Amino acid sequence: MSHRYAVLGAGRQGAAAAYGLGKFAEAEAVTLADVDERAAHVAAERVNTLVGRRFATGTRLDASDAVTTRTLLHGHHAALSCVPYFLNEDVARAAVAARVHFCDLGGNTGVVERELAMHPDALSRGISLIPDCGLAPGLGNTLAALAIEQFDSDIDVHIRCGGLPVNPHPPLDYMLVFSIHGLLNEYTGEAEFLRDGRLVRVPTLTEDEKIDLGPLGVCEASITSGGTSTAPRTFAGGKVRSYDYKTVRYAGHWSKIRTLLDLGLLDKAPVTIGPLSVRPRDVAAACLVPRLSFPGEKDLVVMRVWAEGVKNGTRSRVQYDLLEYTDDATGFSAMERTTAFPAALVARMMAGGETMRGAIPLETSVPPGPFVDRLKGWGIPIRVTR
Repeated sequence: MSHRYAVLGAGRQGAAAAYGLGKFAEAEAVTLADVDERAAHVAAERVNTLVGRRFATGTRLDASDAVTTRTLLHGHHAALSCVPYFLNEDVARAAVAARVHFCDLGGNTGVVERELAMHPDALSRGISLIPDCGLAPGLGNTLAALAIEQFDSDIDVHIRCGGLPVNPHPPLDYMLVFSIHGLLNEYTGEAEFLRDGRLVRVPTLTEDEKIDLGPLGVCEASITSGGTSTAPRTFAGGKVRSYDYKTVRYAGHWSKIRTLLDLGLLDKAPVTIGPLSVRPRDVAAACLVPRLSFPGEKDLVVMRVWAEGVKNGTRSRVQYDLLEYTDDATGFSAMERTTAFPAALVARMMAGGETMRGAIPLETSVPPGPFVDRLKGWGIPIRVTR
């Protein structure tokens, strides 16, 4: 059976998600909705051309308008939110009201917790509501859940992930591959981990470590917020004793970002400048976007998830590796594909009745083995080392 999907947000990930649904999920129809109606139409035409059939249509939507969002969602089997993270709670509420399965790219654990609080309403309406379905949080936690299934006890899980330019440019050796708001959100606050079986909160941009990524050389990983999302709480009190996440960058990046943080340039609290009240983070975002945007440059995504644990009395290890580059055939970047395709696959599984009903964390609502097997068919293979 083919299904009808709504993709909210027609930017980078939204266009890639619509393409994935049309190409690999054989969607009957995809509505691409964006506050910029022209962008929605352009994205729809692009994916129709790439897939070779007319299944996507563009339309205007202000996702902050609950009534309009609910009206648009009616008649779809599943909806995927690719709008900025701070809109996801309202969009999820509209999906529940419309009785439409819903998932999003996530990225902010506070917002996710408020979405999961909608469980009674989602369950009573017979829908799945699954936040945090992108790359990290998202695919990283799904691979972690798969790793956990391989062991009986005393499990330590580590997730490392990064989106990087193929050709780095100074001073940050980084290029913007998703929303600047999402990026700065990850660079600030705290991360929640499991350590020695206990939930702990750790400041971002701390505990740097070197990581050898083969063809990429020795990179650096540092703590960022949101990557683990709800997983540490999900697995607390069971057979997992540690669970952590760090973001990968080229060497030297983190020390420069820490300087911005230490100077208060990533703060949310407004400061007064003459007659104006401005947030330093907004100023930093406005300055960073043009300096981290390199049209025509290609990106890559690297992810490594490994776990050690006891199986049948013996301690062993399993490791999952992903290294993806920009797809020249479609023009979709590595970050677009590795973020949007996993989320679009979750939307497909929701529409097909393969996920738990209610508002349920990704790591328990989506069966990890079948998910990873099917993701390979979407062009995202995972290498396994034991």
